[in-house]
Amino acid sequence: MNLVKQKNNTWFPSIFDDFLHPNFFGEVVNRNDWNISVPAVNIKEHDSYFLVEMAVPGMKKEDFNISLDNQVLSISSEKKTSAEEKDKEGRYTRKEFSYNSFKRAFSLPESVATEKIDATYKDGVLLLTLPKKEEVLHQSKRLIDIR
Repeated sequence: MNLVKQKNNTWFPSIFDDFLHPNFFGEVVNRNDWNISVPAVNIKEHDSYFLVEMAVPGMKKEDFNISLDNQVLSISSEKKTSAEEKDKEGRYTRKEFSYNSFKRAFSLPESVATEKIDATYKDGVLLLTLPKKEEVLHQSKRLIDIR
């Protein structure tokens, strides 16, 4: 299965590195330490299906949006939370909010039976089962003679 290309740490530094190392106050700031995250994914190929495991703890199944468009499987989530505490006069003593989102996209091989894709969410792991097409399962291996 092919992943949509994602640019990771490269051999050549970004122009932004000059601005981020060190910062105005003499501290070293690393882009990789920012609170920006994309869930880790395991992709396993079995004889009759592919299994995609995505680590996304603290979510509910309703938080996910999974779509398929032109053999590209997209998994996204958006979660907003807020909490507030007020004193007896109605003034805030604490007010917090957070917003988290991500999107991952995968190019699926033609061998996937897209109409049979199944997803479950359990114990912080989103599992997607991508069955292979029947005609792919019944193709036998053969040796090719070299002339």
